[in-house]
Amino acid sequence: MTIFNLGSINADYFYDVPHLPKPGETLAATGFRKGLGGKGANQSVAAVRAGSAVVHIGSVGKDGRWAVERIKEFGVDVANIAIVEVPTGHAIINIDKHAENAIVIFQGANAEQDKERILQALNGAKHGDILLLQNETSLQCFTAAKAAELGMRVFYSAAPFSVEKTREILPFLSVLALNEIEAEQLCAELETNLEDFPVSNVLVTKGGEGSEWRTHATGGIVKTRAFDVSAVDTTGAGDTFAGYLAAGLDQEMEIREALKLASAAAAIKVTRHGTADAIPRRGDVEKFLALRT
Repeated sequence: MTIFNLGSINADYFYDVPHLPKPGETLAATGFRKGLGGKGANQSVAAVRAGSAVVHIGSVGKDGRWAVERIKEFGVDVANIAIVEVPTGHAIINIDKHAENAIVIFQGANAEQDKERILQALNGAKHGDILLLQNETSLQCFTAAKAAELGMRVFYSAAPFSVEKTREILPFLSVLALNEIEAEQLCAELETNLEDFPVSNVLVTKGGEGSEWRTHATGGIVKTRAFDVSAVDTTGAGDTFAGYLAAGLDQEMEIREALKLASAAAAIKVTRHGTADAIPRRGDVEKFLALRT
């Protein structure tokens, strides 16, 4: 099968800082790096490194041709990435000595998606293919509706979190991924609980406590633990988890094994600096698991 990803593409600017800036504070960074990022690009790279075929749908500015070439080098199909007249999206990422981060995002070209281009890309989709979405582009709901109509499985990472956008897209979802705080906020807004949540499958990530997968039809819950590692940069860990999990579903892995694979990939990622370039290959993840299980 194939994973289609309507996803953001960013230039990530990393600044190592002694602590995260306080309001009104000016800090001198102790290090600087630039790399490929964006939740969408990260998830495409994670999924392709996990062994799945990935088609990325997105847009960059004329200043972002390097990002398209970099995504292509990972093995992602980039035929549906457009060059538009708006600057490429970017993120300013401050990372402290405890590997915590604070991120400011400029949407840029990520907000310039085109319906005709999306429809053209999805013309190549088959029943059962996966559509990945995150909340960093325009036209997520339009794309989700079309994908559901085609019989695709729609996997939505509700980040950066918006109750309104998540509520709008819910009817088309096969999988909703969000963290524990976001789950509480969404349940409160919808006046429901996770047991009665109106999505076939809900993934709730809990940081160091791992994650849980809830299947609505059966009420079943599958939990996976987080691996204990020494983190240096947590940026992109959630995207790595989501991309690997989508690949596991695409490859028809049993959900417990897919979650374990995704958790291991995220654990390796946080031991490395960077975003897309730091996402581990499938072989590295399997070696890690062999030593930990």
